[in-house]
Amino acid sequence: VQLQASGGGLVQTGGSLRLSCAASGRTFSRSRSALAWFRQGLGKEREFVAAVSGIGGRAIYADSVKGRFIMSGDNVENMVYLQMNSLKPEDTARYYCAADSASWRTSTNWKTYNYWGQGTQVTVSS
Repeated sequence: VQLQASGGGLVQTGGSLRLSCAASGRTFSRSRSALAWFRQGLGKEREFVAAVSGIGGRAIYADSVKGRFIMSGDNVENMVYLQMNSLKPEDTARYYCAADSASWRTSTNWKTYNYWGQGTQVTVSS
């Protein structure tokens, strides 16, 4: 399973960015895999951002991004997106998409996910 994240960049406070993550691989099954976004700021621990289950339904969000970020997906293309609005300097981090190929259930624990993309940097200037 390969995960390719893109869409990061530099944006001013209050701005928006849309991250994309493409999942591929012969063994990847979207319906059997939960997908998630995590982030890690410099010197900080990895932090859960959002996740969606393999069977679809509503995404779950960290309290810090609820109401500002929206995670969505295209199951046909095996893509997931993270629309980030009203960005704040504290959102600055490297953002990673992750897949749990062993379970369709969402989890906020990064140790649950067994596949990771390379990450994309998001920097929010004040």
